Amino acid sequence: MAPPASPASPSDVYRRSLRLLLDKDISGWVALWAEDGVMEFPFAPEGRPRRLEGREAVAAYMRPYPDHIDLHDFPDLRIHETTDPGTIVAEMRGVGRLVETGRPYDMTYIAVVTVRDGRITSYRDYWNPLAVLASGTDFAGSGR
Repeated sequence: MAPPASPASPSDVYRRSLRLLLDKDISGWVALWAEDGVMEFPFAPEGRPRRLEGREAVAAYMRPYPDHIDLHDFPDLRIHETTDPGTIVAEMRGVGRLVETGRPYDMTYIAVVTVRDGRITSYRDYWNPLAVLASGTDFAGSGR
């Protein structure tokens, strides 16, 4: 009898999450989350969500993502392990186009992600929502 499969590493889970975003599979992306996972946006401007608590809140926030941003690639991905084996720091760019205007999308991201038992439990997303607002879309809007 084969031993039970060990949960995926945080790096593996994160790489899978990026593939799902590129595939516009938001349901699959949300399925990577723990039920009580928390997503935070430390640089969120006033009136925008700073913290989403629970998988359902994350799902509601992310569901319209492909309607606003058509991601094509995450070049320059660098994943750094930390002293906590469940936590990684990821640096990357997200490139594509803004659906509403057709204009190019090119955003630099840093994320601090914690994974337990193969599920994302914490995701701190350090991106600049002001750059997206200036480019003509309101994806980060509070109306969601």
